Amino acid sequence: MLNADHPLPFPLQKIERLGRATTKWIDALGFGTALLYQSVYWMCLGSRRKQQVPLGAIVSQMMEVGIRALPIISLVSITIGLMLAIQGIDALKDFGAEHQVTFGVSLSVVREFAPLITGILVAGRSGSAFAARLSTMMINNEIDALRVMGINPVRFLVVPSLLAMMIMVPSLTLWADIVALLGAGLYISTDLGISMGTYVAQTMSYLGTDDVLHGLGKSLVFGTLITVVGVVNGSSVTGGAEGVGHVTTRAVVHSILAIILADLLIVFLLTR
Repeated sequence: MLNADHPLPFPLQKIERLGRATTKWIDALGFGTALLYQSVYWMCLGSRRKQQVPLGAIVSQMMEVGIRALPIISLVSITIGLMLAIQGIDALKDFGAEHQVTFGVSLSVVREFAPLITGILVAGRSGSAFAARLSTMMINNEIDALRVMGINPVRFLVVPSLLAMMIMVPSLTLWADIVALLGAGLYISTDLGISMGTYVAQTMSYLGTDDVLHGLGKSLVFGTLITVVGVVNGSSVTGGAEGVGHVTTRAVVHSILAIILADLLIVFLLTR
């Protein structure tokens, strides 16, 4: 019989670790699903139960997630736009079709790059901060104190952040669309010798409402994932300051992974 004095054989140890990791992932997925359900519940029915989501907390989170992220979003977006324009013109010159670069850049930015880059930046900036704040409150027993006072932690802590993400991530994505297309236009108009008015007209003719909504819909999903992943990781903290650092790093990694996988799934489903 196997016991502590007779450890499992090496192959069985690997199987055991795989089973434990799988169980942990399933548990986190279930917790995240339940958390999302509770958040929607408090959004819709909180006023009926006379426990409204605090408006001040929502505005504060919107400032942190959105307004304070504008500089980094703008810098990265204009850089992405310039890079796409440079690479696009260089690649299309071999076919004598460099004047079609506006088509590729417009669709790439609006449908893919703007929502993806915005989601990753928000995950690294705000998602990590949310996980760190929640894990610190867990260690200091502040979550239990809220429950003792009769305050639901999901309504008080999670829902404001979720609403702020759902509002500001699409807004930041729209801003990233504008800035990236502007950056691309500055290079395209200079390199190809066309006016900015012509570039804008071409962009408007290539882009449709569906393209813009495609990117905004993605960003809405990304914002929801960032919040849920941050809460799940922040709630699983153990230890002290080292545990907070660990869950913060893990929240960023898991958020980016979730964003990329969700992006892949959305693209696959919408292009069938």
